[in-house]
Amino acid sequence: MAGIRINMAGIYLHIPFCKQKCTYCNFHFSTSLKAKDDLLRAMLRELELQKDYLQGHSIETIYFGGGTPSLLSSDEIMRFIDAIYHHYPAGTLKECTLEANPDDLSAQYLKELRHTAIDRFSIGVQSFKEKDLLFMNRAHNTQQADYAIKAAQDAGFANLTIDLIYGTPGLSDADWKYNLSQVAKLQVPHFSAYALTVEEGTVLHNNILKKKTSRPDNEQAAGQLELLMEQAGIMGYDHYEISNLALPGHHAVHNTNYWRGLPYLGIGPSAHSFDGNKRRWNIANNALYTQSILSQNHVPYEEELLTPVQHLNEYIMTSLRTMWGCDLDKIARQWGGEYVSALEQNALAFMEKGQVNLQDRKLILSNTGKLFADGIAGELFFDAQ
Repeated sequence: MAGIRINMAGIYLHIPFCKQKCTYCNFHFSTSLKAKDDLLRAMLRELELQKDYLQGHSIETIYFGGGTPSLLSSDEIMRFIDAIYHHYPAGTLKECTLEANPDDLSAQYLKELRHTAIDRFSIGVQSFKEKDLLFMNRAHNTQQADYAIKAAQDAGFANLTIDLIYGTPGLSDADWKYNLSQVAKLQVPHFSAYALTVEEGTVLHNNILKKKTSRPDNEQAAGQLELLMEQAGIMGYDHYEISNLALPGHHAVHNTNYWRGLPYLGIGPSAHSFDGNKRRWNIANNALYTQSILSQNHVPYEEELLTPVQHLNEYIMTSLRTMWGCDLDKIARQWGGEYVSALEQNALAFMEKGQVNLQDRKLILSNTGKLFADGIAGELFFDAQ
């Protein structure tokens, strides 16, 4: 299947530095800032080296992720934005997001960022309960979380999203409802809610093995996902993707484009890219990444060419997670009607259980189905060819 020509694309910049290590995190980062300047120079060079990757697509979104991108100065952020405008076709920039820790968002820093293209913050709140922040080894406290949101709003940044985590040991349903109520109280237009997961190699994983903490309870997490769906409706938020909720008109553009299958370029160690046919991922090693680019002008990466069936399975997985569902007519156009017939047949069992609905030729998960989203998608996948 040939790649689909799309005129819009996004750029993701992975800033692999953090002040300290959260217990649950398995993202690629370093708590040492000694090599930061060289690594940022390498990332700026990668932007130049990869300027043809998106094949002339105009840049619609920029996303600074990590790690903790709010460790960058406003001048460093501006350097990246200027490089993007210099090397890539400039379209109408719809969204420029900076992930930030609450303790980084001082009034002065926010004032400086008003002079950049940053127009949206993703603030890593995780919880408005102090005991949860201590359990996660977060660098901020609840007062700083509250202040960061209000200070950003006062500085003129209305487009905010925050992260919350549920299913943590000791998080009662009452505490989870309190966290959700704070979203509405603080008038945050978008938030992401994730179930705590245990990844190998994390502090949390090691603590569980050493019996220093209990393993997350799947029933607790499922119950708190149900509470999330219930409270979202009361609060007026669209549950537009299983982990993402927004007031109407405030859906995340950059992440929604991922789920739509639009191309994007990832810059930095461990960053991923997709051109419509191939997935590419940079080496997850700061020193080797920096050395390869600065010494050899070579971006160290691996890549995988997706087969048509792999591409279809990815579409099934990502589309089922959204409120728009899996479009059978789109599958017919791009992959062929035989796949639609097989998919409808395979989905019957889930429709009979009330987990999947067929609406306007789209397979859409019910609230009950959202509790089993990954399993349902896996059962609907086609065998690799």
